[in-house]
Amino acid sequence: MKWLSVLPQQCVLLITCLLMVLEAVPIDIDKTKVKGEGHVEGEKVENPDTGLYYDEYLRQVIDVLETDKHFREKLQTADIEEIKSGKLSRELDLVSHHVRTRLDELKRQEVARLRMLIKAKMDSVQDTGIDHQALLKQFEHLNHQNPDTFEPKDLDMLIKAATSDLENYDKTRHEEFKKYEMMKEHERREYLKTLDEEKRQREESKFEEMKKKHGDHPKVHHPGSKDQLKEVWEEADGLDPNEFDPKTFFKLHDVNNDGFLDEQELEALFTKELEKVYDPKNEEDDMVEMEEERLRMREHVMNEVDINKDRLVTLEEFLRATEKKEFLEPDSWETLDQQQLFTEDELKEFESHISQQEDELRKKAEDLQKQKEELQRQHDQLQAQKQELQQVVKQMEQKKLQQGNPPAGPAGELKFQPPGEHKVGDAPKHPAGGDQPLPPGHVQEPAARTDQVHP
Repeated sequence: MKWLSVLPQQCVLLITCLLMVLEAVPIDIDKTKVKGEGHVEGEKVENPDTGLYYDEYLRQVIDVLETDKHFREKLQTADIEEIKSGKLSRELDLVSHHVRTRLDELKRQEVARLRMLIKAKMDSVQDTGIDHQALLKQFEHLNHQNPDTFEPKDLDMLIKAATSDLENYDKTRHEEFKKYEMMKEHERREYLKTLDEEKRQREESKFEEMKKKHGDHPKVHHPGSKDQLKEVWEEADGLDPNEFDPKTFFKLHDVNNDGFLDEQELEALFTKELEKVYDPKNEEDDMVEMEEERLRMREHVMNEVDINKDRLVTLEEFLRATEKKEFLEPDSWETLDQQQLFTEDELKEFESHISQQEDELRKKAEDLQKQKEELQRQHDQLQAQKQELQQVVKQMEQKKLQQGNPPAGPAGELKFQPPGEHKVGDAPKHPAGGDQPLPPGHVQEPAARTDQVHP
């Protein structure tokens, strides 16, 4: 079972960071001391996929709105609550005609895409008479009652849907990871059942050895603590740890220079800590678990630092966090290998669900097999009937031959003519010769015999 980890960006980040061009407070950084090449000013930073099924539509709308000067100015003065509440959406009535026309086109394309998805889904279950308008109600990121034009209500619905979906995204990822871990344990136990006692003990010993080897790693610093950030400052940035400055650190790791540390920029700070525990070359280290560890680290820092809970860290919030006692004297950080990821009861419930799914699949397989056998039986029956008919036809032709009747040709015509009969078109020739036919009613005289003696 392969569990895919996607790095999402939440809606506020998309709306604020992709639309706003905010200049952070300039500070002095000696770039010559920083390892590698820094972020090039003006360079476009690729944003990771949000994981939403309407991700492309969301980004296209943002890109178009970004071209309108009025809308950008309004956004720069709007706070997060105004964006999330839908107040900013009313400014859509004031954007240029060109922008509105482009937004209308994007919405029509999105509606057409959703209708195509609905049709494909319905076709897969052999459903007919599709009511696209009714089925479009399930998509909450656009106004389905008006499929042709992009209105303020569409922008409001898009922002609210993306905000809600992305707030639940991390929760969904945790649930998928838990299922992944339980499936691993389920498959391990099922495999052990197939072994004899000696091999089973050997496998159990190997499993415990791998767990011990994975847990034998250097100390992991508390995410967001001074020790953890200083390690990044020294090893990743190549700067003197004695000159650590939180304000400079913030500016250095605000990769897109938008004045915020977003979720992806925060997660990048934990790479050094994760490398202490996980190595893709080691059999005992699971990279899926590494991404779950990264997600938990980011959530922890956000809970500690993100005061207004907009899932973005401002310079002010960051500096305020560095003044707390927890920044200097944090608690120890427990990695996944030190935690119980699921209980035995949860595993039993999961296995019961798996068993139920297997039973349903087995029943479907049996039904399909029965259908296949029935179709094969009908096919064999038709083949037998065909052979019987061919045999009957053959016998009838043989009977006709025995009775003196010529067999019929492919089209039912006679293959030879009985004596005294002529084929159509074979009229008697004129006695004087030539090709002229005899007149009607004329009886042709028999030809003179060559052996008759004249007196």
